[in-house]
Amino acid sequence: MAPTPTPKPCLLYDGRHYELGESVAHQLINVMLQMRREVDRRMVQHDLTDAQWKPLWMLKIGRASNAIELAREMDIDAGAVTRMLDRLEAKGLLERVRSEADRRVVHLRLTAAGEAVAKKVPYVLAAVNNDFLRGFSETEWKQLRRLLARMADNGASLQADGEAA
Repeated sequence: MAPTPTPKPCLLYDGRHYELGESVAHQLINVMLQMRREVDRRMVQHDLTDAQWKPLWMLKIGRASNAIELAREMDIDAGAVTRMLDRLEAKGLLERVRSEADRRVVHLRLTAAGEAVAKKVPYVLAAVNNDFLRGFSETEWKQLRRLLARMADNGASLQADGEAA
């Protein structure tokens, strides 16, 4: 069985004639910023800021259970997480609970009010995504997701290559 040939690199951009507006990265960032602004605008209706709904959602879906995990998931420093958690605790949306096994560990738990607010987050996110995908067919949506996944895989392999060097 013959080995699969390595595809030739696709050089779609040329630094001598690079146009920012034609950059896929620029377009992705622009769409992402528009979506973030729209999510922020809609979260205000639930009395939540960007810095508040994200940690509530991360806790709700189990992506984090303490401040260190939240900082890692949200890609922010520990000091910012502490201030953010102070505000969420003051609003009665979460509580800090010391671990029974290790008193140095502080777990984060949503309060009943925090659970109620966190339940609204996926509906806002779904609505914004649907609005931005208006006019797309399901096939186009799936194709877009596959193409973005390929780009992410390329980025991951560049990261791995850079770390190996």
